[in-house]
Amino acid sequence: MVVLEILKYVLPSLVVLAATYLINKQFFDRDKENQKIELATANSKIVTPIRLAAYERLVLLLERINPQNLVVRVTQPGMTALELQRDLLTTIRAEYEHNLSQQIYVSANAWKAVVDVKEFVTQIVNQAAQTVEIDAKSSELGKKIVEIYAGQTSDPIALAIEVLKSEITIIF
Repeated sequence: MVVLEILKYVLPSLVVLAATYLINKQFFDRDKENQKIELATANSKIVTPIRLAAYERLVLLLERINPQNLVVRVTQPGMTALELQRDLLTTIRAEYEHNLSQQIYVSANAWKAVVDVKEFVTQIVNQAAQTVEIDAKSSELGKKIVEIYAGQTSDPIALAIEVLKSEITIIF
């Protein structure tokens, strides 16, 4: 009898306690989810412009190491082919190193495209340098670099820029 009396009071209390627990758990879970959404929204407002700037900088890097632009920018009057080769390779390396941190904001595929272009342009410079005399005029080396680049069946720089552009359209 006493047990029934105790159960009469305890059982409803346990039901109320369980219901209160479940309602509070749902409330706190929903609140936690809302906080995550707010944080993600706030982060995207900060990160989105940075990511967009990274894509812009990488496109600029690709344009700056384009052999046609690079040769014109680096060539100085009176340079030899060897000096031009050295300066071109130094410039490519410096441009690349200046933009290394951008890989954080782009996909692995986009970054690989950028690295591949850097290697491609470096290879063209070295390949052209092997075909001219060391003490030849820089203009000879410059012409040879542009010829080799123009003679490619596909343009890796344009392809890399397309990779970057396509990612931007997907992300934004």
